[in-house]
Amino acid sequence: MTLGIFEPANRPLAGAPIDHAPEGPSKKLYRSLFQPDAGLPGPSALVLEQARTYLREQLTQVEQQHCDLPADPAEVGAWIKNNVAQVGEDYRAYLAQRKLGGARRFFPTRSHALHFLGTVAPTKLVDGSWLYGLSSHWRDARFLPLIRTYLEELGEGVPDRNHVALYKRLLAAQDCEHVGELDDDCYRQGVIQLALAYLADDFLPEVVGFNLGYEQLPLHLPITAYELDELGIDPYYFTLHVTVDNADVGHAQKALQGLTSFMRQSPLAGDAAEFYRRVRNGFKLNGLGPDSTAIIDNFTLDAEVEAIFVNKAAIGSMMHSDYCSIGGRTVNAWLSDPSRIPAMLEAFQQAGWIKRHQPLSHSRFWKLIQGDRAAMFGVFSGYERQVISDWIVGDAAAAMPRPLSFRARRRLLEQIAPVADSPGSTGLSERSGDSSLDAEVRALEQDVAASANRDEAMALLIRNIGPNTHWNPVGLCATRLFERLLTA
Repeated sequence: MTLGIFEPANRPLAGAPIDHAPEGPSKKLYRSLFQPDAGLPGPSALVLEQARTYLREQLTQVEQQHCDLPADPAEVGAWIKNNVAQVGEDYRAYLAQRKLGGARRFFPTRSHALHFLGTVAPTKLVDGSWLYGLSSHWRDARFLPLIRTYLEELGEGVPDRNHVALYKRLLAAQDCEHVGELDDDCYRQGVIQLALAYLADDFLPEVVGFNLGYEQLPLHLPITAYELDELGIDPYYFTLHVTVDNADVGHAQKALQGLTSFMRQSPLAGDAAEFYRRVRNGFKLNGLGPDSTAIIDNFTLDAEVEAIFVNKAAIGSMMHSDYCSIGGRTVNAWLSDPSRIPAMLEAFQQAGWIKRHQPLSHSRFWKLIQGDRAAMFGVFSGYERQVISDWIVGDAAAAMPRPLSFRARRRLLEQIAPVADSPGSTGLSERSGDSSLDAEVRALEQDVAASANRDEAMALLIRNIGPNTHWNPVGLCATRLFERLLTA
């Protein structure tokens, strides 16, 4: 299975959510911005104009909404500290509740967590992109805190720290690229971030404000990391954000530095008040689209199991023999009408093929989809099997031994065979073994070395550290070279 971090920008996005739903306006624009036409370094002029219109529509929508950001920019620093203190207090209360035997707040089952990972993928796969457009201002000291934030989002060119590469690996490792049809609104945040990336010169105050909001530590982040670890899922992508977004020397502090530097010398003809008004509107863009809590709340096992079988019905209705009849119908007959899926699942239970709230080994159906020589091997993805298994086991899970957490399992594996030093490392090299990609990296290095001056070299590198390229070998190399020249 490909890990999806080595493809050039114009190849299909590996690790992206597989979504066969009809393209709504947000999803369509997301694809156009994230996957430019072959041969183009970025989106076409037509797509950029569509993004501009989209972004203006979102800003119009938030114009009259409440803003948590203080009305006085001088109070933002104190506001950040208060937010961090409140999140810390709330997280300590959460941990205390868990130590007393309280249930997980977000993810009762592993499949619930995987559904969340797949549903937020359109946003996570453009992580940090809103700052990309600022990189061309590398000579202007006012931009440096935010440019450095962007480079850190890119892992400073290190594959095991690049946020998008990490998320792609997480999706691939859990086989949850496909979580069913995503609502068009799930692409909304991604479109906003990509639009800001490519239109930063026109929406600079909004970029500053959006970044200020996005880099604040939300309570759901440490809770998500804690519960993923409990469920045996690598939490590193989320724990990394808890650490790098800190308000001391991390991204929250750099976001404040960026705001402060622009307020002292506003690029809008010295109109600081107008600049800050737009900053606050950019801040409010963070609230558009479904938030993490809404996505978590919008999951039920029963509905997800039914959706999985409905999706399989289209290709499975003619693939079964007619020897076996369940509840008076053949499997083909059941699958021929998606509206019968709930009744089919009930018939499977009545016939004893599925025994709810019992160990998986008691269900004949489970043995058909999982295990050596399973008759339906490969029909269901890893995510889909997890949903089905959690649904079958149900209440019986409470009586089963608690599985090892991700960190505990990692420590055990390290005793058997030491792994790479990096906490989130998968032991993977940025090199894919693809000679064509290796040649592209060498060509970039040679082109940079042959540049007439620093400005020409930086312009070449900027073209390769965009949202759709920075996570592949060429982009990672470009990121390292950009940082080296930035500090030269």
